[in-house]
Amino acid sequence: MTGSDRDILIPYLDAQRHSLLNICAGLTAEQLGSRVLAPSRLSLQGLVRHAAKVERIWFRIRVAGEDVPNLYGGPGDPTDFEDVDPTRAPEEVEQLRTEWDLCNDAVLTLPLDLEFLWRGEPMSLRMVYVHVIGEYARHNGHADLLRESIDGTTGR
Repeated sequence: MTGSDRDILIPYLDAQRHSLLNICAGLTAEQLGSRVLAPSRLSLQGLVRHAAKVERIWFRIRVAGEDVPNLYGGPGDPTDFEDVDPTRAPEEVEQLRTEWDLCNDAVLTLPLDLEFLWRGEPMSLRMVYVHVIGEYARHNGHADLLRESIDGTTGR
């Protein structure tokens, strides 16, 4: 509850990251890919894909300036939610875990006040952490509803 910004932001982001996978834990690939809240196109697998895409865009591409391809069509492209194939669910969960490590490594030594331009305005790495935490918190709420609709499990 106290400490440097890094001592607060990184563990809080890690908690949000792991919440998503805890919600998904124990489900089959078919369940992960199922769209159970019609008319929504959301699935747990789509949320996992979206999280990997968002992490890569913000930490590796925008902040660290890595020359890596976008995942699932990149910013604003709905491919992460639309092109879901349950047979790929296990590898896509693993891809998210790998992306976490790559993102952590990409920004580990960068100062939190490092700035880059986004939409013509300066943004700091510190704000990227806050943004990605918010992204996970929002989608973890969606994930809770999806999981409950699949098998009644809550509170993961």
